[in-house]
Amino acid sequence: MIDKSEVVSGSAATTEPVKAERPLTKTPMYAAMNAGRYQRQELIKQINAAEHTNLICYVGGLETEIDRNDVIGFVEMLHNIPENSPIDLLLNTGGGDVDACEKLVSLIHAKARDREFRVIVTDLAKSAGTLMALGANTIIMSDASELGMIDPQFLMRDARGNELFYSVTGYLEAYEEHCGALRKNPQDQVALLMLDGFDARTVKKFQGIRDRVRTFAEDMLKRRGAPSSTISQELMSSARWKTHGQPIDYANAKQIGLPIEYLPPTNERWSRYWELYCLLRLETQEGKKIYESAYASQIV
Repeated sequence: MIDKSEVVSGSAATTEPVKAERPLTKTPMYAAMNAGRYQRQELIKQINAAEHTNLICYVGGLETEIDRNDVIGFVEMLHNIPENSPIDLLLNTGGGDVDACEKLVSLIHAKARDREFRVIVTDLAKSAGTLMALGANTIIMSDASELGMIDPQFLMRDARGNELFYSVTGYLEAYEEHCGALRKNPQDQVALLMLDGFDARTVKKFQGIRDRVRTFAEDMLKRRGAPSSTISQELMSSARWKTHGQPIDYANAKQIGLPIEYLPPTNERWSRYWELYCLLRLETQEGKKIYESAYASQIV
């Protein structure tokens, strides 16, 4: 009988050791090129373990807006999260399209279902970003955090052909003010003159946009039994917020009635969020956005 582990060479039998397969590893260059992503995703995993949640991150540069293209990024981030799981969204955006915003929030709600959905505002979530935050059970903020008015801005040309952003709420308030003055005095020459500068089609369009935003905000707030009409009115008030970009800090947001959890800058949890935000923000130069979770990463 011949032992099959033996190899006969000439007249002598020898035993050749079995070679163990070397585990596959990333090449040094690939690891170096993606070191930033590995660092961020490791931090996300640490936060998930500490918070018992599933953290997804949507961070846009100042030149970017929420739009329909964001749907793919959100679907990717939510792909590996089990149904009916708690979800945290680290959000940074200056605003954007309301319809796209609603789609993104609905994707998160469909995945989280009855579990908690929290929004972490490290820096800013303005306009449509604030609308997204209204869909959360809790909004986590600190001293550097700010929300904004949910008054839509619309790009139009003035009488000289210059492109300017117009406040939908401000435009309609001015229109209604002059209409009211004219109802009181049909001969009011100032009101007549001012109303000549308003376009009926634009007024109708802006009324639809305003109502759309208000309805969306109230629908989000009603999910947790909040006084939806009062809060949405506060967030759309040009009397309270003098400019569209005026910051709404955590204290003001809490006073309005939003579900704010305040974390001091020195808080350990907040320090992890801020470190992650800084790492993500570095990737959003030159008009880029980043979508990142523990298992997904996309920069556009």
